[in-house]
Amino acid sequence: MIGYICRRLLGLIPTWLAVGLMAFLIIQLTPGDPAAVILGQEATLTGVETVRQRLGLDKPLVHRLQDWYLGLLQGDLGDSYFLGRPVAVAIVERIPVTFALTLCAMVVATLIGLPLGIIAALRPNTVLDTTVMGVSLIGLSIPEFLMGLGLMYVFAVTLRWLPTGGYVAFTADFRRALLHIAMPAFSLGFIQSALIARMTRSAMLEVLTGDCVRTARAKGLHESRVVWKHALRNAMLPIVTVIGLSFALLLGGAFITEVVFRLPGIGSLVIAAVKRRDYPVVQGVLLVVSSIVLLANLVVDVAYAYLDPRIKYD
Repeated sequence: MIGYICRRLLGLIPTWLAVGLMAFLIIQLTPGDPAAVILGQEATLTGVETVRQRLGLDKPLVHRLQDWYLGLLQGDLGDSYFLGRPVAVAIVERIPVTFALTLCAMVVATLIGLPLGIIAALRPNTVLDTTVMGVSLIGLSIPEFLMGLGLMYVFAVTLRWLPTGGYVAFTADFRRALLHIAMPAFSLGFIQSALIARMTRSAMLEVLTGDCVRTARAKGLHESRVVWKHALRNAMLPIVTVIGLSFALLLGGAFITEVVFRLPGIGSLVIAAVKRRDYPVVQGVLLVVSSIVLLANLVVDVAYAYLDPRIKYD
């Protein structure tokens, strides 16, 4: 297993470099001049050229790409044009907020989607099954920001049960942190719970008609034991796959959710950077987020071996 993990990590390097190349080209070829944005309305041709030289934007694209890759090999994501500090420092300061939101949303999605999918599979083609699948279809159709605005209007503006936005670290005040992250996590997680519910139902229906479940029932085992130990365990591989996919979707959806609820995460950081043409920040965030997604996929692959002993990684 250790050898497999090491090989996978080495195999991620070309993918990581390719993602870095795509991020660099997409950002660098985007219309707009950071130097003109920095100088604002008082920009002159001489001033813009001076700022471009200071930022290294006067160099050919190939040379800028080479300098960026050399910096990456040294762990340097570059310096922000507007923040006046290293990009890595800005990301490290904000990524705990995004990570906390993503994990809480993942918990919400799993706690809602997994039981609903199991219940729907145990009662196929009934009113309950139709209701669960209908709600999940609605959940897949609602954008994160619209769900967030609806929750904010009901629970923050009308009922005044929860704060409208802001963030409190869990290490500072656990209760207040839960109150502040409840709506963002639910608005983000509910949509992905629909995907998990549909996949859980499909996987469970396939297993419930299999030989292992029929044998367990023939032995006289209690239905709850049949469902939780035999059926769910054999259906976990596709469920874990969709949960891993949901993590990537939640991480991307967290950017918009952070803006709606005014959370100081990397979502608000990268959106502000896009508006100001802060190339190093956008490139750094894209690279870090893609690295997290690649590692999450590796964790899912490793989890397969623990869920199904028949899977061996030599």
